Amino acid sequence: VREARLANRAPPVSAASREWTTGLDRAGFTAPGTRKHRIRQGWAGRPPLLLLAPAIAVSLLALLPLLYLVVRASSDTAGLMQIVWRGRTLQVLLNTLLLTGAVAIAATTLAVPLAWLTTRTDLPGRPFWTTAFTLPLVVPSFVGALAFVAALGPHGLVQQVLEPLGVSQLPSFYGFWGAWLILTLSTLPYAYLTLRAACLGVDASQEEAARSLGLNAWQAFRRVTLPQLRPAIALGGLLCALYTLGDFGVVTLLRFDSFTRAIYTSYRSSFDRTAAAGLALFLTLIAAVVLVLEARMRGQATLHRVSSGVRRGAPTIRLGRWRWPGLVLSSVVVLAGLGLPLVVLGYWGARHVLFRPTSVHLWEATQTSLLLGTGAAMLAGAAAAPGALLSVRYPSALTRTLERSTYLSYAMPGIVIAIASVAITVRTPWYQTLGVLVAACACRYVAQALGATRVSLLQISPRVEEAARSLGASLPVAMWRVTLPLARPGWFAGALLVFLSTIKELPMTLLLIPAGERSLPTLIWTAVGDARYGEAAIPALLLVGVTALPTYLLAHRRQALAA
Repeated sequence: VREARLANRAPPVSAASREWTTGLDRAGFTAPGTRKHRIRQGWAGRPPLLLLAPAIAVSLLALLPLLYLVVRASSDTAGLMQIVWRGRTLQVLLNTLLLTGAVAIAATTLAVPLAWLTTRTDLPGRPFWTTAFTLPLVVPSFVGALAFVAALGPHGLVQQVLEPLGVSQLPSFYGFWGAWLILTLSTLPYAYLTLRAACLGVDASQEEAARSLGLNAWQAFRRVTLPQLRPAIALGGLLCALYTLGDFGVVTLLRFDSFTRAIYTSYRSSFDRTAAAGLALFLTLIAAVVLVLEARMRGQATLHRVSSGVRRGAPTIRLGRWRWPGLVLSSVVVLAGLGLPLVVLGYWGARHVLFRPTSVHLWEATQTSLLLGTGAAMLAGAAAAPGALLSVRYPSALTRTLERSTYLSYAMPGIVIAIASVAITVRTPWYQTLGVLVAACACRYVAQALGATRVSLLQISPRVEEAARSLGASLPVAMWRVTLPLARPGWFAGALLVFLSTIKELPMTLLLIPAGERSLPTLIWTAVGDARYGEAAIPALLLVGVTALPTYLLAHRRQALAA
């Protein structure tokens, strides 16, 4: 029996074996390799209703905005088709696709050499650059746009410095190129983190084989290593594309017509929400097409190793004279993505503090932002736990469908979910309450919590639940007291992701926050709308400071979170 258990197969069928197995079954334990054992491990069997019911409820709530858009748009099909095929809609569609493609291509193209430099070469200060390339995550994209406008816009810092030299006007920073630059810098960390992980996992044996056949380092990278990074490039491009599709602050500040700006303008300027719903549905379809294209690209990529055994680490490549171009590229990226925004915001903030007292609304907005972020994180974390348990312990077509529905909600832009939330709650007592905003943010970002919790659950053996059940605990008690506490690091990381996303959320906050309430993003947006850059710099710096600690914990303190 001991040998069979070690080999993870059923013991020989004999009278003594049957008696032993029957005794264990009565005690609540099943022999390894038997059908009951596979069921309890989650390899087969019906999932418990205690997990299935809340998971179905979460999936339905996640799909509710999409259902509203379909119903609202189908109520006036003729009007919807007229909106879709008019000239301005087609121009907005072209602008959105052009910006999305340009940002995705630029961010991934820039992330490939940065990831390669920090993982495969002897670039000086690699740990510093690795951290510096991820720090722009603490700067919301609309805050970065504010900093660039304050620096390069009319009467900005650069123009003030150049006016004594006879330069009275700078080239316009508004429009496509400004939005492209800001969104490329804002999405670069997502592509970089994805490609860095892929570079660390590349097997060096294929590259060494190519070098042995006479290829130099650049040829081996281009013909051998780069094809292995194709799935990571596709995933990084997907993240950048979805971020760009849903962005509202950058395109609005820089006056570039995209779908999110057109939806917001249509929603605010008309009592008839059909046009806004139709445009929102169109934008959701574009996001779905992007998801399908990425899935096809990733699914067609099949990579194999050429050697057996343990994966070999890649040798460090000496840059030689190319060290200085690598340092220049890294410095420019960090200064543009992090240095310039912090310097500009610090300058305008210092001027504002010297000449005007800090507004009491700042502390109220900070409290509201922290309340929203904490509430959405706790709600999304609680909603994600049943779905994560189902997808890991009871994998099936149903549980996979429930899991993917949350990712579809995450792919929908925030302004789409906000419009649907307004329409659903407008005739209820919850309309214009913070609870609706918390629920909407949790609905959109629950996929972040589910994904992080699922990864943590995959590392927990089902045998710990078997041990608890053998001591008399029921399945719910075993999961509550044993499995979920062990998955706490992943759950906490997912909750932090939801917290970060919520406190930086702009379009959902603008549309759903109750009248009279303020958050840090709305305070920044109001000040920027009146060209009060100094007043906007203080909450912007505070927002960066609030997001810095969770970002640092996520990037560098996973062991601390586990403790």
